[in-house]
Amino acid sequence: MKLPTTESEWRDWLARRDAEPLAYEVTRLAATERPFTGRYENHWAQGIYACVCCGNTLFNADSKFDAGCGWPSFNAPLREGVIEERIDRTHGMIRTETLCADCGAHLGHVFTDGPAPTGLRYCMNSASLSFQPDEDAP
Repeated sequence: MKLPTTESEWRDWLARRDAEPLAYEVTRLAATERPFTGRYENHWAQGIYACVCCGNTLFNADSKFDAGCGWPSFNAPLREGVIEERIDRTHGMIRTETLCADCGAHLGHVFTDGPAPTGLRYCMNSASLSFQPDEDAP
């Protein structure tokens, strides 16, 4: 699959994928949606969360938990290697940014204040995700 390269191509691509209005700013410009506003913050269906830009599968709904922070939070990626991490020194802080390993889309950040067994909290922007429901879930 050939991914877009220009701003207008990305905006059209994301609109066709039913992405949230802030998807371009979040995924391509590393913006952050306001807390408690994203479509997946309070979403508890069974299934898989994927990158809205390229479809790379990122998280299983079983790893999602309510962190109370206002963004969808997960304690582990679906499998090793689907998320790339890099140091983010913006806004006067030092954090670990998370990106889709396949297309480089900004997803959010990972913190070390999550639940066992990983102790990690992958704090994701809803606008960077799409959801694929588990057809067998009740």
